[in-house]
Amino acid sequence: MNYLSIEELHKSFDERSLLDGVNFGIAQGQKIALVGVNGCGKSTLMKIIAGREEADKGHVAFREGIRMAFVPQSPSFNPEDSIRTSVFDADNSTLSLIRDYEYHLERSATDEKSAEKLQELIADIDSANAWDYESQVKTILGQLGLHDLEQKVGQLSGGQRKRISLARALIEKPDFLILDEPTNHLDLETIEWLEQYLSSANMALLLVTHDRYFLEKVTNHIIELDGGQIFQYYGNYGYFLEKKAEREAIEASEVEKAKNLYKKELDWIRRQPKARGTKAKYRVDAFDDVKKAAHKNLKKDELALSVQQRRLGGKVLELDKINKSFDGQPFVKDFSYIFQKKDRIGIIGPNGVGKSTFLNILTGTLEADSGEIDLGVNTHVGYYHQEEAIFDENARVIDVVKDVAEVVELADGSTLSASAFLNLFLFPPKMQYNVVAKLSGGERRRLQLLRVLIKNPNFLILDEPTNDLDLITLNVLEDFLSKFGGCLMLVSHDRYFMDRLVDHTFVFEGQGVIRDFPGNYSDYRVEVEEKEKARVEAAKSVEKEKTDWKTEQKNDQPKKKLSFKEQKEYEQLETDIEQLETQKEEIVALMNAGTGSHEDLANWAKEIEEINDTLEEKEMRWLELSEYAG
Repeated sequence: MNYLSIEELHKSFDERSLLDGVNFGIAQGQKIALVGVNGCGKSTLMKIIAGREEADKGHVAFREGIRMAFVPQSPSFNPEDSIRTSVFDADNSTLSLIRDYEYHLERSATDEKSAEKLQELIADIDSANAWDYESQVKTILGQLGLHDLEQKVGQLSGGQRKRISLARALIEKPDFLILDEPTNHLDLETIEWLEQYLSSANMALLLVTHDRYFLEKVTNHIIELDGGQIFQYYGNYGYFLEKKAEREAIEASEVEKAKNLYKKELDWIRRQPKARGTKAKYRVDAFDDVKKAAHKNLKKDELALSVQQRRLGGKVLELDKINKSFDGQPFVKDFSYIFQKKDRIGIIGPNGVGKSTFLNILTGTLEADSGEIDLGVNTHVGYYHQEEAIFDENARVIDVVKDVAEVVELADGSTLSASAFLNLFLFPPKMQYNVVAKLSGGERRRLQLLRVLIKNPNFLILDEPTNDLDLITLNVLEDFLSKFGGCLMLVSHDRYFMDRLVDHTFVFEGQGVIRDFPGNYSDYRVEVEEKEKARVEAAKSVEKEKTDWKTEQKNDQPKKKLSFKEQKEYEQLETDIEQLETQKEEIVALMNAGTGSHEDLANWAKEIEEINDTLEEKEMRWLELSEYAG
């Protein structure tokens, strides 16, 4: 069953064609990754499909009745709205019930009207059979770290707003979901949960992601946007790379053949009489097609990373008993480490545990509460921040670079002007004189990285460098970093990127504890899974030993008979339990009738709690005596 059909889609910006007659469809259950270099039009295509932008020409059609949800790269909300309002802002009666239930549940203990409304909502949710849905909503909000639902959106970071947008889309349970870089700003644990959720969800999916593990686990079909055209690959990322290379080789061969044919046809055209009517019309018409094929531009712009690196001295960086707390909460506790030349360290841990705080202490933008930081005299730190750099939107790209350096020294000792260096970073001369406001998210990230590398650092600290970068650029960045001769410290939610580049990790375990683990992220996950497996097996073993011991004790003892007093107690317990159950049913009926005051409801709830405690005690005693009752 086809969910989406796209026919002859065209879109241009500033005389640049992004979509040039794009055609494809997405069927029920298909999970598709959209790939392509930064600025090729991936986000534009997604926005057109989602109805956020209009195409210049073409047709986008969804199957009737299909529910679609879209999570953009940078979602926007009313800053005065609460998280609750933003998440549950959907035309869905069941969602409205869950939203109102959660709202009044929080207030029912202190607000009489909320307590009364809660009884009504409980009945409505029962009628709609929506308790499973309510449980799923709580799971999604919890996994995405959205707990204080009354917090204003205007107080949140861009990453937190992305989580709201993602939560809203998942809670709506759409038939067709569009995700633009869904893993940005998520910690590794949350990414693994989202990966599992999407791979098992019964929905069609179109996503842009730079996370290759995520892409491999979730998608089964890759669409590449290249030169305004769509190319489809029915397989994983490795298959895509293989077939893409084959396609480009075939294209190069076809262009070469077309060039040879073009020379022959051009010679024929020149030798014929000038009057077109005297020439074979079909051959003249075909000549235009041959000319177009022969002049097809197959040149690929690729990022070139090459900078001169300062030599490191004997001392790189030494940390001695570093401590940092906020409001009594420790984020770094008694941490010591001596950095060595060519250290390649990954940093992992959930969001909010202190990773960025630690990096800010290392770079001197934040002062530690105590401890010593000794930076070597020849150590020059380059720090790429997680948050997108704030540039003057009206400044020209080349001026942003010249503010740092007019000339750049490369690894081979040669020098380049700022303009030539920008060209290596895929900023051609025409783009260099554009204002920053015209850059895409990925292009801004490249500009931010350029400004870090232009200073020739020998100690690189990269905080989420993969956000908004395309897969081709990431491969180049990985190659550059794998050959980087200085120290490298890396925070990234891209597990493939981390695995390839680091050889040991600082694991932030909470409460300021930082553990130095001898391995990459995948090594760490294996250790965690093995420990969890061992813990479960140990728990099962202890439980089995307890059961076996109880069985042995029971078998070793002769069967006991109840004394006269115990027999009377046993009979009385049966009567007491029956009376307590009846009493409980009467109170529940009163609460459901909705006639009591707020004070009555509170008292009845307390009575039920006391009855439940008494019932549990009497039932346990009854079970104990029933083993020996005749």
